[in-house]
Amino acid sequence: MQFSVSLPEWAEKELETMHGQIYETLEDRMKPVIRFSRLNFEHDTGGPFAAGIYERDTGKLLVIGVNRVVPMNMSSAHAEVVTISLAQNMLKTFDLGGKGLPAYQMVVNWRPCAMCYGAVPWSGIRSLVIAGSGNELEELTGFDEGPIHPDWKTELEKRGIDVTENILNEEAIQVFRDFAASDRLVYNGRLGDED
Repeated sequence: MQFSVSLPEWAEKELETMHGQIYETLEDRMKPVIRFSRLNFEHDTGGPFAAGIYERDTGKLLVIGVNRVVPMNMSSAHAEVVTISLAQNMLKTFDLGGKGLPAYQMVVNWRPCAMCYGAVPWSGIRSLVIAGSGNELEELTGFDEGPIHPDWKTELEKRGIDVTENILNEEAIQVFRDFAASDRLVYNGRLGDED
């Protein structure tokens, strides 16, 4: 038995021309991540979430992944988990902070949910950049992001992961507004049922 998660065809095609490009600023790195989050729901290939892994110091793109929960029938196929897994597979290592590797940075279009937050320190990345961390995502879309440690940022920093917030915040929020207006499925566990 086995399982696998794949990127949608449109994302693979986009990445063919982007892989290895240099994105110097945090804003430059966030722009394609937000674009992938929009394209993912517009193509009906997953939720409005994307994450990219870059070399922190050079800005060289390794990969951008997207949420694949519904099309893959896999609740763990969130953008961060997909992206981390793709990067580790590409580099043939379970530790993106391993010896001889550059410091890797994950760029996400919102603060990771409870599950993805847990995946961040296990991944080996050295830096997390997010578009925002407020309640806007849940309020606008109805997604339930789960219980996050109240001092989540400090907990990551204690583990050697720098956190930068509010990069292209409004652009990310607009994607959530557009997703909410699209009436697409919000796939919380049990779809919110209490039974």
